Order: sequence, then structure tokens, then C-alpha cells
Amino acid sequence: MRSKLQRLALLAAVVLGLAACGGQGTSTGNNAAAGPPQRGGEVTVLEASSFAGGWPSGLDPATNTTGGANISQLNAIFGGLFLLEADDDGSNARIVPNQAEGYEFLDDGKTLKITIRDGIKFSDGTPFDADAVAFNFKRDSDATCTCAPQWRLAPDGITTEGPRTVVLHFTQPNAAIVNNFPISNVNWIVSPTALQKMGPDQFKLAPVGAGPFKVVSDQLSSQLVLERNPAYFKPGLPYLDKLTFSSVGGDQPAYQTMLAGQAQAYEGMGTVPLIEQAKGNDRLTVTIQPPTSPYVIQLNTKTAPFDNELAREAIYYATDFDAIAKGLFKGEYPVSQMFTGPGGLFHHPTVPGYRTFNLDKAKQIVQQLGGLTVQLGTLSGFVAQQVMTALQTQWQAAGINVRIDSYQLSTLVQQFNGPWQAMLQTAGAWDPAAGVGVAFRFASTSPFTGVSDPHLDDLLNQAAAIVDPAQRDTIYQEAAKYISDKAYAPFGLAFATANLAVNGVYGPGLTTRIPSLAVNSGVWWDKVWRSSR
Repeated sequence: MRSKLQRLALLAAVVLGLAACGGQGTSTGNNAAAGPPQRGGEVTVLEASSFAGGWPSGLDPATNTTGGANISQLNAIFGGLFLLEADDDGSNARIVPNQAEGYEFLDDGKTLKITIRDGIKFSDGTPFDADAVAFNFKRDSDATCTCAPQWRLAPDGITTEGPRTVVLHFTQPNAAIVNNFPISNVNWIVSPTALQKMGPDQFKLAPVGAGPFKVVSDQLSSQLVLERNPAYFKPGLPYLDKLTFSSVGGDQPAYQTMLAGQAQAYEGMGTVPLIEQAKGNDRLTVTIQPPTSPYVIQLNTKTAPFDNELAREAIYYATDFDAIAKGLFKGEYPVSQMFTGPGGLFHHPTVPGYRTFNLDKAKQIVQQLGGLTVQLGTLSGFVAQQVMTALQTQWQAAGINVRIDSYQLSTLVQQFNGPWQAMLQTAGAWDPAAGVGVAFRFASTSPFTGVSDPHLDDLLNQAAAIVDPAQRDTIYQEAAKYISDKAYAPFGLAFATANLAVNGVYGPGLTTRIPSLAVNSGVWWDKVWRSSR
């Protein structure tokens, strides 16, 4: 359990306050696809070194430590049992089987049967069957990957039925499990034969999967070069001959590299002035994904001053996210009062009884407390710094003394092992029970929480277990109101990052809209193509 909690903490650090704002699902540019997709060509994709551009431990799903950030690379190599897709405008998002053919819940959600498509082979020619998938499930369940599943398995938790069916047995219903696959390492199936032959140290540098591309070379956290997998199970795909992921220092150098013609795509732009510049460039298409993760001011209720509910109320009343949204971001980014964004499931923009900005009340509470001093931190990042500075100004107007700190990823996790007070971070996922969803921020068992509340734990566990969406929605609304009533953490701007592509490059999740999984969307790289014009 301890190792799993440490993994969760690291993923929190990866996602916390990164990349930062995107609009409400917009796309601009002159990049309408001309004619049917064409086969051939190559694309270089830039990834920010602070997030998706870092894979220091390699790309074996069981030993990768930044899996939530490396969805694009992992999808390109391994494909995925399930994927998140949406209509081109980002609506009607749903999980669809990919290497899986289908699935079935039994025993009121305590059993899940997954059927594998017939005839899939790994790029080394070995069979992609139920035994291979079960091997991966067992290996990944206790892996070091930050996105290892948090399954509560029965003693016979992972079994097979014939060559194409894998069965998962849980100790309690797990309705959200399928929605969790696209962001979990169990989605990316490695070749057991190649792993055994190469050994884990070599395999992590040149992993073998059944995805659309094969590894040509891998310079850790620098450049990953891939080529078409001729054994890919989808006829005619992938379209591209070659796909390269290159790490870049951030939004500004990425933008300049694209303008110089040295790359054709960039994932995860969060610098708002650059997004506006890119929108005005007729050589680029800017696609801002539907937001799923609002900012949250996480308050540590386990230590002073926020073990006092009055101090937490003061933060609510002193915080005006609507003003920040309008003043810094031209009103483009919606403000949420709960742990989901409008691009995700079970979203409601308002919560009954939510404490909204009231400067007079904030001042009164601060005076009643005899003063209030707060240390607020986050990861370094353009948008996070802007929001932090705005919050500092707002809180000081209420008489709150504020110290703001920014941390590099390597030191952030350590902060949560100590007496931290408040952190500006992101909260939410497409499904609140998946990935870095609400339990990741608020469950007592999470290492990245300032809350220890059995009633809230019970609500979140109930919601994750119920199969019926309407019932889940009701419980999530109850949980959102409970968080609000207890003043556990005020929520703010809901955002997703922007993807840039040069004219003539197209693909789902790159130039169409798919809700964010973990900051970035899950691009379908097998369907990305480049026009020869």
C-alpha cells in the first residue's frame, strides 16, 4: 500500500498546476481536411519537458514513473485496450473498445469480463491474447507506474476464460473501471515474450507492443523515434510512416520551433498570450480541448490554520475566481464550484450553498481569528503563477498575509510529506472516479489530500461503485455539496490545454476535440495523417 501511495503522490506532482488554461472546446485555423486521409509522411510532435516531454524511467508501463504525462507516447507504442473518443466538436465523449472487442459487467459490478479482438499480434509476431493481457494486469497492478490501477481484487482477482477472455474479480463493485482504462497502465499491453527476452532494463528503452508504431530509438526525456508497425491490426493504419516525439523547454520554444518549420505539432500549450498569437497565425490550427479539471485551492485540514473551519471559510470568501477568469483570461475559461469541468462526466457548474466571494465577510472572519497567515504553493508554470499572484492580491485585500512558493517537480512531493498549508492544483478527470479524479484529491487514503473524512470517503466509494449513471450523478452532487459545506477546498477555473498543428496535419484529439484525460487529451496517433500538398 505504501508504494502505491507514493506513486499517487508523484502523479499528483506531475499534474499539479501544470500546463494550464484552455478554452471551452474551441478550434481555430485554416486546417480543414482536404479530401480523404493520405498515407505516408512523418510528423514531429513537441512535448514540454516539464510534463509529457519527460520520461526519465523509460516507457515500459510497469516501470514508467510519469505515465499520466506520457499517454501520447504509450498510446503510439501500445495502442490501448480502450480509448476515449468524441464527436469532432468534443461532444458525446465515450469509452470505446480498441484492442478489446467488448466487455461485460457481472455480479452487480463486482466482475468484469473483457473480450480481446481475435488475431492481434505484437510487433514481434507473438499473440496478443488473454494470457498476455492477464500477465500484464498482474504485473501492472503492483507496478511503479504512477498510473497503476487502484483495484480491490478478490483472491482470484485475475483469471482467463479461453484464449480471448480476461476476467477481473473485485471485492466490491467497480463501475468506473472501464472509464479508468485510458489513463491507467493496464491499458497498454506489452509483449511478455519480448520482455522476458530483453530483460526489464533493456525493454524500457525499446518496449514492444501491438500499437500503431514500433520504437526505432529512445533518448530518455529527449527524443523518441517511432516507425509504422506493419503488423498493426487495423487495415490501412497507421497513416504515418514515422512519428517522432521531441522534448522542448516549454511553450515559447515550442512555438518558435513550429514557426521555424522544425515540428508539425505541439501538445499542451498553456501560455494564454501565445495561444492568442497562434490563433492569429494562418499557418497553424489551435485546438483547445473540452476542460475536465478545474483548479482547486487544496487546504490542509490536518494542520493549522485550516484545521479551523473559520479559516477555510475566510479563503472561500476572499477568493474571486470569476474576477480572475475575466481579468486574466478574457472570460474564456469557465469557473466551476465542484471537482469536474464541463468536458467531463457529472459536471454541474454550481453547488447549492457554495460560499462565493464576499470581501466584507472575509475581513470579518480574519479579524475574528486575530489574523490569518497562509503559505500557498504550486508547481512553476505561467498560468499557475498568474493565478497565484491574483490570489495573493485578493487575499491580502481581506487582511490575509500570504506567502507564495513555486516548486520544481523534484521537490514538490516532499512538500506533502511535511506541514503544508495550501496548494493551487488541478482536480478532476473525465470520470471523477478515474485517474486524478476527486478521490485523488479528497480521499483519506490518498497521500495528496488535506482531508480525512470518513463520510466523504463513503460518498466517493459509493459513487465509484454504482453502475447506473443517474445514481452516480446524484451521489457526486451530494459529495460536492458536502465538500462545500465543510469548506474543504474552493474550486476555480476549469481548463484544458491547447494543441497546435501546422496546416496539412490532421487527427482525432490533435485537430479535433477530445476531453482531457490528464491535462492533455488522448490523441489517436494511428489516425493522424499529413497531407502531401
